[in-house]
Amino acid sequence: MRSSINCIIREDEKQNLDYFQQGYCMERGLMWLPLLAIFIGLAWAGWNEYQKLEAYRVWAEQFAKAKYDIYAVLGQQEDSLTWGKPTRSGPVNLQTFSLKDVESLRLLVNSQAVDLESPPNSGSPIALEFLLKDAATVQVPFTEIPLATKWGKHLQQELQRFSSVDS
Repeated sequence: MRSSINCIIREDEKQNLDYFQQGYCMERGLMWLPLLAIFIGLAWAGWNEYQKLEAYRVWAEQFAKAKYDIYAVLGQQEDSLTWGKPTRSGPVNLQTFSLKDVESLRLLVNSQAVDLESPPNSGSPIALEFLLKDAATVQVPFTEIPLATKWGKHLQQELQRFSSVDS
């Protein structure tokens, strides 16, 4: 089998142009087009995610603690929690509530409450669920159980801190 380097006509091969006439070099070139399309798609996806991260970075500067993943952004400043969906132009569908209005906090894995001290190793969907004093619930989605557990423990401590201050 001839390599694509042989598609360059050398003086000693000019009389043997059979494989050029059969489109041999064109076929070899066309085989690379799907790979080029995949590369362009991956480059676009990477650029898109970079834009989301930059928009998040600017948004997160206003918070003492913040998190980003592909499902949601979350920021905490004092007793206020703000969360929304990340996009290239910045987080959208932002919702804010006070930790002072939270009655309880649960970690949900596979739509079932699990213990923050011994969470499962896998499962999906993952969310922190806040039950507010007005009976409303807020679910903040997460991609990873360890990250959700870390935030759950942190926010449990914050809930205890704010409830002891109010007492």
